[in-house]
This record gives sequence, structure tokens and C-alpha cells, in this order.
Amino acid sequence: MSPWLGCSVSIHCGDTLGTYQGKIIEVTDSTITLNKAFRNGLPYPRSEVTLNSSDIKNIEIIEMDSSSAEYIESGRSIVTVAKPIPKRASKVINLSDSFSLNKNGISPPNNTNPINNNTNNTNTIKQKPIESPKMSTDFYECDTFKKDKNRPARWRKGWKDEACFGTPLDKCLEKDFDFEKNLKLFNKQAIWDELNAAQKPDVVRQADKRTHMKYRHDENIIATLPTVFREIEVAVPDMREYVTDSGLIVPSITSDVRNRLLTIAERYGFSFERRAEILGRAATEMVLQLLGGGYRLNPHNAHQAPTVVALCGPHKHGAVGLNALRQLVSHGVNTVAYMSGQDLSEEVTKEYNLYKLTKNKFTSKVLDLPSTVDLIILALCEDTDNPPSYPLLSEWTNQNRAPVLALDPPSVGTPGISTKFSLVPVLPLSHSPDNGNIYLCNLGIPLKVFEDTGIKYKSPFGPKFVIPLHPNDT
Repeated sequence: MSPWLGCSVSIHCGDTLGTYQGKIIEVTDSTITLNKAFRNGLPYPRSEVTLNSSDIKNIEIIEMDSSSAEYIESGRSIVTVAKPIPKRASKVINLSDSFSLNKNGISPPNNTNPINNNTNNTNTIKQKPIESPKMSTDFYECDTFKKDKNRPARWRKGWKDEACFGTPLDKCLEKDFDFEKNLKLFNKQAIWDELNAAQKPDVVRQADKRTHMKYRHDENIIATLPTVFREIEVAVPDMREYVTDSGLIVPSITSDVRNRLLTIAERYGFSFERRAEILGRAATEMVLQLLGGGYRLNPHNAHQAPTVVALCGPHKHGAVGLNALRQLVSHGVNTVAYMSGQDLSEEVTKEYNLYKLTKNKFTSKVLDLPSTVDLIILALCEDTDNPPSYPLLSEWTNQNRAPVLALDPPSVGTPGISTKFSLVPVLPLSHSPDNGNIYLCNLGIPLKVFEDTGIKYKSPFGPKFVIPLHPNDT
């Protein structure tokens, strides 16, 4: 019986045949038979492989059992035993006459002296069960499987695939991943704060970073205010100024200046009917957006049509309210017109006759108004210092809790009625906070009218027909 049976070896047979690894199950004078063999790092298709001595260039012992170690003796050896210990220098055991590789074949050792190296220190070979190379991660970390430039490209490709996909996952899955513990290490609030800070305007972001005293090369150390564009100048401005979303300053004017401007416009042919139609159209567009636009106003949802009530006075402002109702009806909105007083002006009479053609409701009694509406258009009072009050209408409006859109309201507000939005033409007056958010409408008045009024004017509207105004607190 050969002492090398059961040893795991690596046999190099040249570039043509490649390198074989496996367990020796039979040794003759001219052949070696391996079981569970690997060729060039890949499993051999057959269970056994027999190699001729004439094809063998080199033999390396990877693992041996204790019975085989007794036959190893000291002295010069031509066989190197490399223990597959990763990240450590492999121990080389010198063998004497272990395998005599010559032209006649392979001969077993002649004597059985114990192992002895050059320093007379005895090296003990630990007994270790032989595992299949496919189930051992250390097998692929040994020197045999390291990348060798002298080996063919086919062998290197197979070694990479086996090293990547041949490693078992049992050791990796021994411990479950602790999601809760790792989630606590992630500061989500800090990440959200950083993202939100990056979405702020440049001026706000610079103001927030001043506390940290960290500045980029393109940031100012001294805080700066946004650029102010003053392109409208009024000879007699009022006490308040407004600013648009683009930073344009819009000064307020007094009632006398605006009345003089409208009088000059009528002299050039820009009549009240033109102004009422434009302002009514702007009010219609605002109301349609406040009602939900296409989500609410759909021809296929006629049973869910919104209801709008206009509270109109017997003057030009009331005529504009009726004009807006008439245009809303053409978009499928249910409307109710309320008219206060009996002495109607000529402008109100014309708009009232046009509104009756829509066949929508009209009343002069508060009790006839619906209890629930979607929006209220307010056109009760003209611009005076002491506008009249309407207690019953104020009570009805406050009970509905519907948003109120005032059309060119008095600068001091409508008594008893809280307004959310106000739509004003040409240039704003100095409105009180009771008029809510101010929106400016472009009536399209020619520049010559402003020049004759003594106003240096440049349009602040840009591509929009209606723009929001914000109080200039700077």
C-alpha cells in the first residue's frame, strides 16, 4: 500500500494539460489517480482522473494525513508541501526521497525516518479532515489558486469565476443583520435639514449660514438685500408701497390721482365699459382658479357645479360684479346676484339687463340668498373714507365661511366683512390689512395717459395678466 494514498495534491502537467488538484486514491510506477479532481480550478467532469508520469512537471502536497507523515524523512526533497493557511506564510516541509520522479515512473520512498529539517526542529503536521475544495474558502486562498501570469488565459478565467461564485454563503449568513441598530446611526433629520436648506432662495440660504460662519468663494460675508427695481414713480405717492414677486416696487396712489387718471383715459376713449369688461374677465379667471379649475369645472360633472354669489351695490363697482357673474355663467358656474338699493346707475342697468339673459338667479333680499356657497364676490362699496355698512349681509357672509373676493374695495375695507382677496386695477391704493391679499389687474391703459397724469410708468406685469402684490416692509 502506498503511503501517499489519501493525500490532497496539486499536480502541474504543463500549459497544455493544466493543473489538477484532488485526492490520491491510487499510485503505480507510471500513473497517479485522483478522486474529486479539479482541473484549472474547475470541477473535473469525471469522478476520477489518471495522470501519466511523463506528463507531470511538478507535484505539490496540499494536505496529508498522519499515516503518510510517518514515511517522510529528512534531507533534500523535490516535493513541496504548502499548508493552505490564508494571510500567513506557508510552511514548507523538506522531504527526502518522497517521490522519485524520473523517466521510469514514480517510486515510493525507501525509508521511513521521521521528519527533520535543517535546524533539527521537528515540525508536526496537524491532522485535518480533507474537505471538498468547493466547500472551503481557504482552498481558494492558497498559493496554488493565486493569479499566475504564466498560466493560460482559460485557466485564469476559470479561477476568477470559481473565486467569485464558488464561495459558500453559510458563514456570511450566520448572524442576522440588525436593521434597528444601524438605523439609529443614521441622522435623518440632519439630512432633511440640509436638503431643505439647499432648496431655499439664495438670500435666505445665506442668512441661515451666517450663524455657522462658513462661506463659499462665491458668497458675501456681509449680508445683502435683494435688488430693488423702482420703475414706477408717482409725483404724489401714498403712504404704502408694494413689491411684486420679481422684486419690482409698485407705489400706491391716492384716490384723487386715480380718479384723475381714469378721467384722462375716458377722454381718450378708454370708457368705463372697456374697464369693466377687463376687470370682470380678470375676476372670472381668479374665481375659476379658486374654485378648483378643471378639477371642479368639468362638462361631465354638471351635478357638481359650484355656486358663486355676488353682492353688488347700485354704482360702477356693482356693475363690475354683475359683469364677472355673467362671464362665470359662460363657464358653467351657478350664480346668484344680490343688488342693494333701488336707484341703479346707468352702468349697473346695462350690466343687469345682460345678466338677466343668462337666466340665473337675482334677488334683493338677504333671506333669499343660499345658505351654502363656494365663493362670494364683494362689490358693495365705492372708495370712500366712510363706506356704508350692511349688518344683515355681514352676518350672512360670516356664517357661510366662504372665501371673499373683493373687486376694487375701499382702501379702509368693507365694514363687518372679512375679505381674503382683493382685485384692484391700474395702481393700488394704500389698502388696510382688512382687504386681504392684494392682486393687481392690467387694464391696458396707454402710456400717454400715465404721462398726462404725471406718473412715470413701466408695466410690472410681464407675461401675466394679474400679479400679486406684497407690502414692502424694507
